[in-house]
Amino acid sequence: MKKLVYIALLVWAAISFSGCYSHRVIGYLQDSTKQNPLPQYDSVPYEPYRIRVNDEIIYRIISLDEQMSKMLGTNTYTSGQYANSYRVHSDGTIDLPFLKPVKIQGLTEVEAQEVVRDAFREIIPDADVKLTLYNKYFSVIGDAHSGQFYIYKEKMNIFQALAMTGDVMNSGDRRHIRIIRPKDGGEEPEILEFDIRTNTIINSKYYYIYPNDVIYVARTKDSFYQVNNYAGVLGLITSSVGLLTSVLTYLQFLYK
Repeated sequence: MKKLVYIALLVWAAISFSGCYSHRVIGYLQDSTKQNPLPQYDSVPYEPYRIRVNDEIIYRIISLDEQMSKMLGTNTYTSGQYANSYRVHSDGTIDLPFLKPVKIQGLTEVEAQEVVRDAFREIIPDADVKLTLYNKYFSVIGDAHSGQFYIYKEKMNIFQALAMTGDVMNSGDRRHIRIIRPKDGGEEPEILEFDIRTNTIINSKYYYIYPNDVIYVARTKDSFYQVNNYAGVLGLITSSVGLLTSVLTYLQFLYK
C-alpha cells in the first residue's frame, strides 16, 4: 500500500510541475535556440506619427500681446481637461479662431506646429505656437489588465506600454500579441501580430506604440491547466497528498 502511495505521489508531482509557467513561455528578450526557436524580426527606422482625420489637437499661443493671444483661443487647462480641442475634418483641415482652415493631415506634430505658427503670425507677428495631439492614447484589451493609457513620450515602446498596464498576465499568449492600428482615410485597420518573447522585437516594426493603437493579448489555450508558480504547485500537492493518504488509509482499514 505504501508503494502505491509513493507511485501516486510521483505521478501527481510530475503532472503538476509540467503545468508551471516557464521562462521559455513567459520570458522577454530571449535568444532563439534550437531548443526554443523564436521568430527573427528586422530592424526598421522609426517613423513619427502623422496626424490623421478625426485626430484632435490642442495648442497654446505665446506672444507679448497677452490680450490678443487670449482672444485667439489659447487653450486653458481646468478640471482635468483642456477647454478646447480642434478636430481634423475629412478634408484634412482644422478650424482655428480668426484663421482660414489650416491643413495639417499627414503632418507630424512638429510640422503641424510650424504650419499653425506661420498662420497665426499673419495676425500676431511675434506669435509662437506650442501644439500637441490631444488624443494621444493607446488601449489594451485581453489578458493584460485592460484600459486606456496616455502616451507620455515620443517613441514609447511595447514594453513600456505593457508596463503601464501591470504587464501581460501569465495566461496571456505572448507568442501572438496583436496591435490593431487604424489607417487614415477610412481604410481597414492594420493588424500586426508578433511574438514578444524574442529579443529581435527591439527596433522592429512591432516595437513602437502610436496614438489610437489597440493592443490585444489573447489567452493561451492551455492556460486552464497552468499554475502560476511553484508555491501554488506545492500547496496543491500537499492538499492532494493529505486527501489521497486519507482515502488509502480508509480503504486499507475497510478491507482488513
